[in-house]
Amino acid sequence: MAKQMTEMLKGVLEGIVLAILASRPAYGYEITARLRDQGFSDIAEGTIYALLVRVEQRGLVDARKVPSEKGPPRKVYSLNAQGRDYLDEFWRTWGFLSERLERLHEGEGKA
Repeated sequence: MAKQMTEMLKGVLEGIVLAILASRPAYGYEITARLRDQGFSDIAEGTIYALLVRVEQRGLVDARKVPSEKGPPRKVYSLNAQGRDYLDEFWRTWGFLSERLERLHEGEGKA
């Protein structure tokens, strides 16, 4: 099941990270920690950092450097208006898919 979970997660991880940023700005490690708190323990920090670069390049988040007490400045990401629109679309799509999947699941074994 681990491989199937990994593949499915790849398709929705961007939306999950944007949903985390919708509640408040965060930096990469903080996002990874919040994901782990939610039970996504197998997600590597490198995966999150690469995703953050992509969503920043696509204009879905704003990034700013803030001083850190423990080293170099941290890059803090916040969801912008374009990112909120994208996240709204993600939730609509997720609702559509989950509803249909649930119908399929409930219909299993009925012929």
